[in-house]
Amino acid sequence: MSTEDQSKYTDLETYKMGALLNAINDLDQSVAHAVHRAIPQIERFCSDTLLKMKKGGRLFYVGSGTSGRLGIVDASECPPTYGVDHGVVIGIIAGGDTAIRKAVEFAEDDTAACYKQLLEHGIHSNDTVVGISASGKTPYVLGAMNACKANGISTGCIVCNSDSAIAAASDFPMEVLTGPEFVRGSTRMKAGTGTKLALNMITTSLMIKLGHVKGNKMIDMQLSNDKLVDRGTRMVMEETDLNYAAANDLLLKTKSVRAAVDAWIQSNK
Repeated sequence: MSTEDQSKYTDLETYKMGALLNAINDLDQSVAHAVHRAIPQIERFCSDTLLKMKKGGRLFYVGSGTSGRLGIVDASECPPTYGVDHGVVIGIIAGGDTAIRKAVEFAEDDTAACYKQLLEHGIHSNDTVVGISASGKTPYVLGAMNACKANGISTGCIVCNSDSAIAAASDFPMEVLTGPEFVRGSTRMKAGTGTKLALNMITTSLMIKLGHVKGNKMIDMQLSNDKLVDRGTRMVMEETDLNYAAANDLLLKTKSVRAAVDAWIQSNK
């Protein structure tokens, strides 16, 4: 596995602090290029998933350790950012919610556990499951890919090594080949960054195509704090001829940017 290979930096304990930071940044600059090379794979996955989500399908992320946590972070950001229900994009991690903060020993080695968790969510043929695994061989994820395929459920994966078992078991493999880590084998670094970038691309493109963005504005975002209320107010101002006070008043009454703009349009017909 290339993520386990020796990098060009070694004897790290002899480096001064500035040299360490610059060396880490040097390797990190290759990550975006690795993601770029995977865009054709990501596009195929997103195009297929979009069709299923338009039919009411959901997007599941499954993984263990860092990979599982990254999936949960991406899923948890969709409701506040795009106003979708918490059940539209779902993150599942080996070991359950406890593993979000603390490693659960050997949870990633259970090949049957993930599909059991998916069944608890009522997984069906319009859903899509993405296995996230830097190594490309995590048993927890591989078991889910195989079980989904046997039950007619579409699968994708984000892996950071080529020719992996999980990629072979997935309908839409996405290989983000980030290469050797600064600390050998520490895939929370480059592999984790590459995975996060790919996840950003997946949910952002899907949410745009599902109609939750207008122009470049998050018109369905949740108004969960003063900063977002202020942002929403300014969005309403840009789409109407209202001043700040009037836009803010309308936004607070309608509870969303989309609803506020629609209300203004209706009142001016």
